[in-house]
Amino acid sequence: MGLFILRRLGVMLLTALCLTFIVFWLTNLYPNLEKLAKTQGNFRMSDEAVTSYLENRGYLQPLPVKFGQWLGVLPGWVTERPDGETFGRCFAAGTPELARPTRCGILQGDWGFSTVFKEPVGSTVLTRLALTGKLMLCVLLLMVPSALLVGVLAGMREGSKLDRSLSTFSIATTATPEYVSGVIFIAVLASSRFGLSPLLNEWGLMESKTLFLGSATSAMDDANFWNFFLPVLTISLYGMGYIARMTRASMTEVMTAQYIRTARLKGVKFSDIVLKHALRNALIAPFTVIMLQIPWLLNGVVIVETLFNYKGFGWLLVQAAGNNDIELLLAVSVVSVAVVLLTQLISDIGYVYLNPRIRIS
Repeated sequence: MGLFILRRLGVMLLTALCLTFIVFWLTNLYPNLEKLAKTQGNFRMSDEAVTSYLENRGYLQPLPVKFGQWLGVLPGWVTERPDGETFGRCFAAGTPELARPTRCGILQGDWGFSTVFKEPVGSTVLTRLALTGKLMLCVLLLMVPSALLVGVLAGMREGSKLDRSLSTFSIATTATPEYVSGVIFIAVLASSRFGLSPLLNEWGLMESKTLFLGSATSAMDDANFWNFFLPVLTISLYGMGYIARMTRASMTEVMTAQYIRTARLKGVKFSDIVLKHALRNALIAPFTVIMLQIPWLLNGVVIVETLFNYKGFGWLLVQAAGNNDIELLLAVSVVSVAVVLLTQLISDIGYVYLNPRIRIS
């Protein structure tokens, strides 16, 4: 098992390095660099001024050199102005020579400086990642148990009315985009003029104007049921359909296995068959699907975070890409790649423990 984990870690690191290099290459294409120079300088800058700006800040170096500096394995660039003032990647102008670090990159914990938020990239990413992590945790707590329950109930008796009803519900939730269900929830549950809220207020069943808040901005500081339920429900409904369908298919397959038939012929109670014999084997396939939902939740909540004005990791990705913030975009990409590979590793390890046949081989 230890050798398996080491091999997977080696493959994971190599994959992360290759994917990161591709993202680094794409973000450092000259049109992006030219746009960055004009954004930070002047949109009327001449081509010579753009070239001078980029050259003084190390952007026109060979790609492998820039990548090595960004990682922190190569010394950072240093530029000396005609007036004798010196600055570089790792130190600002006016820094004493003895206080100038040679290397500053990802390995040294330096993620760069955001040109949009005017603050270090590392702290910006951590703040937004924590906000989305809070949202993801609430979504998983609602989505996973609900999806497993729906899938197991549907798969216990294939072809029954309950199976058809729950399968239809699962397909409907998966087929409904988040921007559709989110708008519907806001109109029905968070509007003071339409939906349930005016009726409940008129009937004296609630004192507030709306049942829920249509904006989750306040949830960034204080998440409670009132201001956090709608975005959580919107994401959960979209994601639970796929997990429920996978669970239903796995449960249906297990219920037709020979050992289940033998148990039923011996008169074992149907509830005992489901809980003691079928359930564990039926959850092996959905486990992988659940782990794959985590990377989707990290980057796929862009629409929901925008719709409910929740400034998390997905919102940060949009800001970095829309404003050509190269350092921030690279950091977001690296975190995304790391989360995808880490969840895949956890999925593989969990699959080995859940499936005895894989563990024995």
